[in-house]
Amino acid sequence: MNEFLAQPLVARVATSGPDIRPVWFLWEGGAFWWLTGSYSRLEQLLAEDSRVALVIDTCDVSAGTVFSVTCRGVAEVVPLDRARAVRKLTRYLGPEDRWPVRFSAPLDDPATKMVRLAPDRPPRLQDRSW
Repeated sequence: MNEFLAQPLVARVATSGPDIRPVWFLWEGGAFWWLTGSYSRLEQLLAEDSRVALVIDTCDVSAGTVFSVTCRGVAEVVPLDRARAVRKLTRYLGPEDRWPVRFSAPLDDPATKMVRLAPDRPPRLQDRSW
């Protein structure tokens, strides 16, 4: 499962409302981490109801495989950990010195925060192929 979650995949996070959004994530320390800021209503939504569901999946039609990790839990908005954010963004964008400004500038914005989701149960990789 850790190898699957180490790939630069997109997670989809559902909050109450319902509201679903794609996010780039980092799986680290038994939690999922992603960025949020003034550009998003996510902090407000989580203040109203912090329960979320998350799914990360792949589908390879040519191989006939579908793999997924799903989890539920309470998400919390926490101060930006710049080092963790850089590790997350490096997975998707490569070395920091090559990032477009639209990705590097928010790391210097005081409104940028992180969301931490510690799953209720340990996530596991499931083969959903049939």
